[in-house]
Amino acid sequence: MTPAQLRAEWRTCWRRPAPEIGPDLLRRGIAWKRQSRVHGDLPLHVRRELDAVLKRLSEGKAAVADDRISLKPGTRLVREWRGTLHQVVVLESGYEHEGRQYASLTQVASTITGVHWSGPRFFDLKSRKAALRP
Repeated sequence: MTPAQLRAEWRTCWRRPAPEIGPDLLRRGIAWKRQSRVHGDLPLHVRRELDAVLKRLSEGKAAVADDRISLKPGTRLVREWRGTLHQVVVLESGYEHEGRQYASLTQVASTITGVHWSGPRFFDLKSRKAALRP
């Protein structure tokens, strides 16, 4: 496609004018948009992470907050509480405990204990900075 055709296709795919970028990036952007229509958009946890990065950059901070805990979907957290073993599975958009889904680890910890408790603290998750300290 010529650059003019690429810009027209960009407008069709993205429903807005093409940015001032070269033909190679226009092709890639068009291909990504078409693929996302067929195979689905980015997973929710990826979109949240991108939004957080954009917010940090707009505030003049580093793109990545090194002290945040990052748990991949499929990770299993185990904690014994009052003689009962509790297992939590990390999902793409939340957590699962005993067949129920929760939006946060704090909600899981509160359900288990019956009182408000920080989820990361309850499951003994340390920030990356704390884990690196001697």
